[in-house]
Amino acid sequence: MTKFYLPLLLPFFLTILLLSVAVTESKSYSTTTPFAGHKPEKLTHLHFYFHDVITGDKPTAIRVAARPGTNSSSVSFGVVLIADDPLTEGPDPSSKEVGRAQGMYASTDMNILSFTMVFNLVFTEGEFNGSTVAMYGRNPIMSKVREMPIIGGTGAFRFARGYAQARTNKHVGLNAVVEYNVFIWH
Repeated sequence: MTKFYLPLLLPFFLTILLLSVAVTESKSYSTTTPFAGHKPEKLTHLHFYFHDVITGDKPTAIRVAARPGTNSSSVSFGVVLIADDPLTEGPDPSSKEVGRAQGMYASTDMNILSFTMVFNLVFTEGEFNGSTVAMYGRNPIMSKVREMPIIGGTGAFRFARGYAQARTNKHVGLNAVVEYNVFIWH
C-alpha cells in the first residue's frame, strides 16, 4: 500500500519544497532603514511676502478655468488660477526676491471667499536656494490669519512637515501682498 501512495505523495512534497525555497529567497515588500542623507530634525521659521498680481501688464496669476455662472457668484465659486508669484523679503514688490510660489488655487467654497491652495514654494536665494516646500490647504482669504499645512519638500526640506500662517498685508482690487510665516520641521 505504501508503494501505491509514494508516487502520489512525491509531487506534493516537491511542491512544498519548491514553495519553501521560493519564500525564503523572495524580497520583502518593504524595509525600514536609516536614510543616510537625513539629519536629525530641526525647526525652521521662514518669513516672506507673497505678491499675487492678477491685473495689469505683468500678471503673476492667471485665470485658466471657471464653471458656468462663476462671474455671477459673489465668491467666484469654481474659478481656477495658475500662479508664479514672487516671494520677497519685504512687502514692497521691489524688495529682494527670495523665491517663487508656483502652483494653483481655486475657489472651492460656495458660501465664503475661500481658496484651496496647491503651491510649491521654490527658494532661489540664501541658505535654502534650490529647495522647495509643498503647501496644500484651505485659505479663507477674508480671515485675519489663515493656516495651511506644509506637506513635504525637497533639498534642505526633505521630509518637511509644518504649517504656514498667512496675513493679508495689502489688498488693491484683485491684487494682494500676503505676509507668510512658515514653520517647518525637517
